[in-house]
Amino acid sequence: MGRRIVVSGGGTGIGLATAATFAAEGDRVVILGRRAEVLRTAADKLNAAHGADLVTWTSADLSDPEQTRRAAEFITADGGVDVVVTNAGGNVAPSNDGTLEGIAGQYQRNFEANVLTAVLLTEALLPHLTRPGGRIVHLSSVAALRGPGSYGGTKAALHTYTFELARRLGPEGVTANAVAPGYVEDTEFFGERGTPEFIAQQIGQTLTGQPGTPAEIAAAIRYLASPEAAYVTGQVLHINGGAQYGR
Repeated sequence: MGRRIVVSGGGTGIGLATAATFAAEGDRVVILGRRAEVLRTAADKLNAAHGADLVTWTSADLSDPEQTRRAAEFITADGGVDVVVTNAGGNVAPSNDGTLEGIAGQYQRNFEANVLTAVLLTEALLPHLTRPGGRIVHLSSVAALRGPGSYGGTKAALHTYTFELARRLGPEGVTANAVAPGYVEDTEFFGERGTPEFIAQQIGQTLTGQPGTPAEIAAAIRYLASPEAAYVTGQVLHINGGAQYGR
């Protein structure tokens, strides 16, 4: 039987591609998110493609401790976890009204969506993570290197959390890494902001003249989560077509 994989934000985009990559290998996957119908549809699609009941789902607001606790109880009711992929989040507050209250609200919303969703789920599942051999992969962003501040700052916070986990869990045989994509097509990330002009501008920043794809990011996540990556921990893997150099 395959490993047990948890993917937050698993109903669409990179999260869905990640769940599909693991399910295709016969792993059992639990996908999480806020939208039950999106998750149900995704799980049905993946099970039809890769085998009945490989993929299950549960809905939760992972920035809420009690909802995260219930989700973790659902996930671990029938066993432990081998891989945790925290993909939930996004730039949920891309602007503010210029007031101090508006700026504070923008930063708080992005912190809750991107940092708390990753930290709370990870910490809730840590007691159930395979030792040795467990894998944690956080989804960061090119924004952690260049902004915007309220969103990029939250992704930079995930880097330091990744480093903390790598130090804390390394002696137990558990690795922690992050993947930081640049512009990736076929996601819901940009919403109405994703106009043809905006997309062209994003692609124009790359050295390769092409967008990333969810499948490419999923392949990187799969590697970091693999047994072959036991010597890779505390790292941030930048995948952005050269739009921003790594450091």
